[in-house]
Amino acid sequence: MQVVEVLVTGGRATPGPPLGPAIGPLGLNVKQVVDAINKATKDFDGLPVPVKIIVKEDRSFEIEVGVPPVSALVKKELGIEKGSQRTKHEYVGNLTIDQVIKIARIKKKQMLSYSMKSAVKEVLGTCVSMGMTVEGKHPKEIIREIDEGKIEIPDSD
Repeated sequence: MQVVEVLVTGGRATPGPPLGPAIGPLGLNVKQVVDAINKATKDFDGLPVPVKIIVKEDRSFEIEVGVPPVSALVKKELGIEKGSQRTKHEYVGNLTIDQVIKIARIKKKQMLSYSMKSAVKEVLGTCVSMGMTVEGKHPKEIIREIDEGKIEIPDSD
């Protein structure tokens, strides 16, 4: 059994690099693999998605789809192409706290956080490095308000 890990564009994988060269030598039907990946990643259309292709001895395969990075989910939520070039001086988007919680819910299983509150703080940390505001404020201010109990984060998953 072999495992191939690649980062593909959700719903838009092609037989070209990085996929074709990685799985071609394993004797798999590249078109079948590409079709299976595109079907499995269609919900993340256009986002970078980590995918594991588990190749068995009989040349059958399984696909395991990961979750796109937090930054990709933030960009999708706001409908923007990229974060700020000058994060301390220029803000390129404003999320609501509900959008931050939604992203944290999607990513929570892959995060190191034990609680929803800390998962939300992780997403807010990404917002800092991307030049985003949340509810019109700097993400660090939102983190402080969460710590002070001014903003309640539901701890349901």
